[in-house]
Amino acid sequence: MAELSAQQQLQQQLVALAPQLHAGGRDIADLRRLSGGASQETWSFDLRLDDGSALPLILRRAPAGSAQRAEGNATLATQAVLLGLVAAAGVPAPAVPWVLQPAQAMGEGFFMQRIAGETLGRRIVTEPALADARGRLARQCGQALARIHRIAPATLPPLRRAPPAEELAHYEAQYRSHGLRQPVFELALRWLKTHAPAQTADLRLVHGDFRNGNLIVGEDGLRAVLDWELAHLGDPMEDLGWLCVTSWRYGRLELPVGGFGTREELFAGYAEAGGQVDAARVHYWEVLGSLKWGVICQSMAHSYLSGAERNAERAAIGRRASEAEIDLLELLVPRPRQAA
Repeated sequence: MAELSAQQQLQQQLVALAPQLHAGGRDIADLRRLSGGASQETWSFDLRLDDGSALPLILRRAPAGSAQRAEGNATLATQAVLLGLVAAAGVPAPAVPWVLQPAQAMGEGFFMQRIAGETLGRRIVTEPALADARGRLARQCGQALARIHRIAPATLPPLRRAPPAEELAHYEAQYRSHGLRQPVFELALRWLKTHAPAQTADLRLVHGDFRNGNLIVGEDGLRAVLDWELAHLGDPMEDLGWLCVTSWRYGRLELPVGGFGTREELFAGYAEAGGQVDAARVHYWEVLGSLKWGVICQSMAHSYLSGAERNAERAAIGRRASEAEIDLLELLVPRPRQAA
């Protein structure tokens, strides 16, 4: 008998698990892999129930024996807990009906509600059907972030601590490891050290990658916040600054918040949900975020050129380090506006 493929094996495991995923669960349909590499998988399927209806679900998992996650990143089990906590706090997030257990021998992971909507950043900023949604999206993002940041740290699962000084030191070390000296990155590092915000012991839940591309958006606006792998305890203004980094505007440079809104709208939504904005700290994190993205791009280029990972995607992203340099110059040495 021919050996079952990985997808066929997963299909059988999910059918066996169906009654535990939901009362009346009996079968699954339309199983397909959406994305992910060897260590992280995302699968979509419909859970068919005895009454003839179906529940749309997503499985996020790291199969048994797969490569370990990056050091300090939140485990999938931790991400599942966070999704439950943020949903309870009023943040748009998919429900998590089940977390994989060791006895199931399916690896680490969890099931979550599949929410309809757009996730591709470029489509979010250009799709005509989302025009009305874009008008309210920055404010909705501000509200969601304020609710995330107000969650009591004592209720959170264990997360890495990442105050501003440690984040800067991490990316400077990564940059130095490449053995290159880029004048604009050197300028940014000097500015960031000179303008470092005051340290605080009040670290809060930070999403860590809150940006256009990690959101589900529908015609009604923000439907879900995804991808909690980089969640940590840190400065809440980090999330606001990262959302404003130019790379996440997808060509809509005039709209600094994800290519769909203004800082004023973002800050207003944050304040409406009980948050307090420190605009100077947000600017600091936008500068650090732009440097961070530049260093990530540089790392991908280094990985490609060294032969460690010879794939076209890394080479293409690596070339974008120069874009980050331009973004940093615009932030640190803005050009004077020409008179109309």
